[in-house]
Amino acid sequence: MIISSEDVASAHGLDPARLVAEAAVPMWNAAVSSRAAYVARCRTTTDVQAAVRIAHALGLPLSVFSGGNDWLGRAVRDRGLVIDVSEMTTIEIDVEARTARIGGGARSDALARETESHGLTPVTGTVGLVHMLGLSLGGGYGPLAGRFGLACDNLLSAELVTADGAVRAVDAEHEPDLLWALRGGGGNFGVVTSAVVRLHRIDPVYSGMVVYPWVQAESVLTRLDPLLTSAPDELSVQTIIASGPDGVPFVAVMPTWSGAPERGPEATAPVSALGDPISSQIGPTAWHAMIAGVAESFPAGRHAHLRTRNVASFTPRVVRSLVEAGSSRCSPLSAVSIHPFHGAATRFPVTEAAFGERRPHQMIEIVGMWEAGGPPDAAWADRVHASLADDAMLGGYPNLLGPDDIDQVRDAYGAGAGRLLAIKARIDPDNVFTATPLPVPGR
Repeated sequence: MIISSEDVASAHGLDPARLVAEAAVPMWNAAVSSRAAYVARCRTTTDVQAAVRIAHALGLPLSVFSGGNDWLGRAVRDRGLVIDVSEMTTIEIDVEARTARIGGGARSDALARETESHGLTPVTGTVGLVHMLGLSLGGGYGPLAGRFGLACDNLLSAELVTADGAVRAVDAEHEPDLLWALRGGGGNFGVVTSAVVRLHRIDPVYSGMVVYPWVQAESVLTRLDPLLTSAPDELSVQTIIASGPDGVPFVAVMPTWSGAPERGPEATAPVSALGDPISSQIGPTAWHAMIAGVAESFPAGRHAHLRTRNVASFTPRVVRSLVEAGSSRCSPLSAVSIHPFHGAATRFPVTEAAFGERRPHQMIEIVGMWEAGGPPDAAWADRVHASLADDAMLGGYPNLLGPDDIDQVRDAYGAGAGRLLAIKARIDPDNVFTATPLPVPGR
């Protein structure tokens, strides 16, 4: 007897209309070719529980989709069942406690916009279209990390549906080991249907972009290094190597000052004095507007291939590699985005979060990007990645590492790797949930 998917959905408590066969799942990276057998469009935790049971009943692999921003497309397991939580966008703000309870599909820019009316700000990444929980579970670099830690450091509690369909309430008092794992260990333990994140009371940030001509790239990057290594907690300086509409490369320096507003011009002034800029636009900016603006530079629908390295500083050899990277791209859409890690993020105890690299560094995001049919830059991204190897720190950013980055994955969690794997074995022994890569035992 053949049992239809509608019958299976009904038997496990999911509205049959919300289990869709062969549904299209929009991915940020158009190069992703995985196709789902079924998509369960969930609105509640009960829906997610039902979807987990349905996947088990049908013998299908599982993945979780909140927005499809992962460059490797791990939100869609090929011929599997996708648990789509993108409609779970609830945001509930507790002004007195300075926290927000967010649904599994809440976007960073939506949370920032909602909290702004209360004079509060979440710790997000730089790109507003990224979903908060996907960002937080893998770490979450962003311009406020120096003052308040990573996004994962600001994760206070979570509601988690595990592979057996059970719901777990996870916080510092209930299952603290699992909270530790969720803070940087990725979506490898179940479906986070909601979470509570810490909010902060800050004034509008003083931020913007200073663009330098490519002929000055080497000198700008060299002069930038002491500024990066001595920056106070309140000052974050991101660096971007990209192209304008004419395809000519440039180096841009993006400061964000989150301290006292009156100190903003003074704190960011050195960024405009690294050379002779083409343009310099820095001023008071609302947080949600800043991260929404950056998102426009990385639209969905292009092909992408990403690599990542961490470096302790811009040594002469690192600078040469970065300059060569900007000069040798095939596609004008390819870029290098460099995120600082300093201040409060370095002081968050490793006993409180699985995110393992707490030494000051610069996280280099190598973004090979091209339009379909245009010149591909996957090989370029791999070459830049290889050129930085001798100066790179061990490990790398888990949210960007792929399954082939075995050596980097092995070291990404530092001394916490064994603890992380033990929690994984206890919570998900059958490895039902595979999001960001985890170290392979014995390697």
